[in-house]
Amino acid sequence: MTSKLAKIEINREILHYRKIMVSSLKELIEEPELVNAEDPEAKFTSSGVNWQAYETLLVKLADNSHYRITYLDGVLEILSPSKKHETIKSRLAILIALYLIRKRIKNLPMGSTTFKDSSQKVGVEPDECYCIGEEKDIPDLAVEVNITSGSVSKLETYRRLGVAEIWFWERNELKLYHLRDNSQQEQAIAFSETYGYEQINKSEILPQLNISLLIKCTLIPDSVTGCIEFAQGIT
Repeated sequence: MTSKLAKIEINREILHYRKIMVSSLKELIEEPELVNAEDPEAKFTSSGVNWQAYETLLVKLADNSHYRITYLDGVLEILSPSKKHETIKSRLAILIALYLIRKRIKNLPMGSTTFKDSSQKVGVEPDECYCIGEEKDIPDLAVEVNITSGSVSKLETYRRLGVAEIWFWERNELKLYHLRDNSQQEQAIAFSETYGYEQINKSEILPQLNISLLIKCTLIPDSVTGCIEFAQGIT
């Protein structure tokens, strides 16, 4: 009887969070200011969300690839990306793919796959990610486009998953971070201010990649021209 009552209570809690999330998502989508914005992008954040409710939401949105969902220690963040966000993401993905092909680097692009670990209370969906060399459970490189700031630390999220390198596109620049503290401690000890990551100027995953050229060609309005110039600059 106690077990049955506990199960009923859990189901009630899941339904409670589901109602809150669906309602909030509906408000997010139908918010007049966002609908009328020239290029809307919004983030919905909710705290006190348990793991089961997070997984329930993932199932509910499984067929909707529009949203990006991040979970860290009970804080849930749902991103509804803008046109600008998706344009930058796509251009970066094309240029990175071009580089990998031209350099004949074996890789597995994994897009916006959901990576999660219940023991670490963490889940994330990068804009783009890659396994370099052989396929792995966790990507070597994740790429994030940040148009609007969020409340969840993406670096801490990726540290707990053990992703080696993160690239953040912010204000028309790429910021690169490489994991130095990959211990399973509750908090990073080395480079604690950046959650165990060191900011770097050159990728350690793709050391021959010209980051300045990648940024320049991503910003070229005509994507074909950008690809041609980028390809010519690959040495």
